[in-house]
Amino acid sequence: MKTLTYDQIGFWSEVKLDIIKDYIAAYTTIMAGQKNTRFQYIYIDAFAGAGQHISKRTGEFVSGSPLNSMNIRNPFHEYHFIDINDLKIAELEAASNERKNVFIYHGDCNKIIVEKIFPRARYEEYKRAVCLLDPYGLHLDWDLIKKAGEMKSVEIFLNFPIMDINRNVLMRNQGKVEEEQKCRMNRFWGDSTWEEEGLRVSQQENLFGTEYEKVTNEQFEKAFRKRLKEVAGFKFVPEPMPMRNSKNAVVYYLYFASQNKTGEKIIKDVFSKYAQRRDI
Repeated sequence: MKTLTYDQIGFWSEVKLDIIKDYIAAYTTIMAGQKNTRFQYIYIDAFAGAGQHISKRTGEFVSGSPLNSMNIRNPFHEYHFIDINDLKIAELEAASNERKNVFIYHGDCNKIIVEKIFPRARYEEYKRAVCLLDPYGLHLDWDLIKKAGEMKSVEIFLNFPIMDINRNVLMRNQGKVEEEQKCRMNRFWGDSTWEEEGLRVSQQENLFGTEYEKVTNEQFEKAFRKRLKEVAGFKFVPEPMPMRNSKNAVVYYLYFASQNKTGEKIIKDVFSKYAQRRDI
């Protein structure tokens, strides 16, 4: 019989959870204070996990985003949690305690969110949503990101896995990049324009083929931020929060994208609050 192994998370993953918790607390407080009582707001977690993790620093349990979202002072009207792991799904079901407004899905979040959840968050029906897209690597479809922007009612937190990209895609010798990795990057980015944004020719053809230089992490994240605005259609995409490992290397960027200026102001304050944190 299989038993659940909880994910062990590091310092910066705990910071990320605190950032999201702070934001949704402010978000739901504002939404609950709206004079127009027709507004309903939902929370979506695309890679929900088991609802809690184990801290690498302390060895103790840490509440994940599903538990944090369900335990805030002004709760969402609906919760939608997705995962592909049966044991984690069972844990989420137990944690939801049969709440009627909690919906749990087993499967691919890219299809489930677009086909089943986003239709419940239509702008013209006074529905709004906060959607957490927090994969471990390049496991998102750009179509989902773009659809969120088109909805006009959805705000997203997005994990941009720069370390995964650097290791597997943005190599000096592109001939060594596996086709599967390029396909993953194309799906995440939406097309192959990441090549011109992320690579610069450093040397013309020789015995070893064309060599490239990778642009800086900061240049590449700016290109993706521009894409969130100009292609996905989000009005407000502030500078993302770099999330690091114990060696202070950036593992991923945590983006926030919204159609709402108030949301941008709140997240800038929250990012600023945590920007100076350091793993010691």
